[in-house]
Amino acid sequence: MARALRMTVVVPFLDEAEHLPVLLESIAGQRRPPDRLVLVDDGSADGSAAIAGRFAASHAYAHVLRRPRRPRERDRMARAHEWRAFTWAVEQVADHSDVVAKLDADLRLAPDLLVEMERRFVADPRLGIAGAYLDEPLADGGLRRQRCTPGHVEGPNRFYRRACLDAISPVPPILGWDTIDEVRARMCGWTTQSFALPGGHVLHLRRMGSRDGTLRGYGRAGWAAYAYGAHPLHLVAAGLARTRDRPLVACGVAYLAGYAAAALRREPRAEPAARTQLRREQRARLVALARGRAG
Repeated sequence: MARALRMTVVVPFLDEAEHLPVLLESIAGQRRPPDRLVLVDDGSADGSAAIAGRFAASHAYAHVLRRPRRPRERDRMARAHEWRAFTWAVEQVADHSDVVAKLDADLRLAPDLLVEMERRFVADPRLGIAGAYLDEPLADGGLRRQRCTPGHVEGPNRFYRRACLDAISPVPPILGWDTIDEVRARMCGWTTQSFALPGGHVLHLRRMGSRDGTLRGYGRAGWAAYAYGAHPLHLVAAGLARTRDRPLVACGVAYLAGYAAAALRREPRAEPAARTQLRREQRARLVALARGRAG
């Protein structure tokens, strides 16, 4: 298949022996394989590195990079280590890719993900960050689309036009990085968007934020909202929306508590210009929503 763009896919992982084989199988099954696949072991102790190594040995486009093991942390996701691993890997790989993707290890990709992302970037020269909508499993065995606001791309599957990534870097390695980068991109004139895939969405194999406890995950989402500077009205609306998630009410409370705790600790935040821009965008969406309901 002729390729219009050169694409590098980076997969940071830490102790993902359960899910990594599923992801790798779905990468091997892509209608358009990546030009380069970089599997970044971020200090695994469960055999994940061996799984990655076996895959790389049988697929010429795949390579494994290893980072040292870190001391155990109470909340290992709170310091955006997956973003640190991704940016480290991008620095290690000296290529001239047109698109650089970050994929989490707990995904099952639709077979047309890469070809569809390539098509979208070719069709829109101003598209800076793109991705597919994600489905997540429910307790009853069903699926639902993960919450995704307009212009947002879910952190587990993000495709960057390299020129855009270079323009917005360095993105701070803090919770909320996957909104801060989008705001910076739009401030630079790029567009950011998620897309439905013709063959179905990408499956997130675990519920968003549930790896070390669902409520902790919602608390981190609130912390991220503080970091990227959510508009107060948007914060309240988001908290109320999350009260309908299970466990009922508790998810919304955890989200708002996470924001409050981050504010009290004065956690790092996006630069003032990005926070101001985001609040302007969120306020505009809230006004449009209110007018739509009033009409």
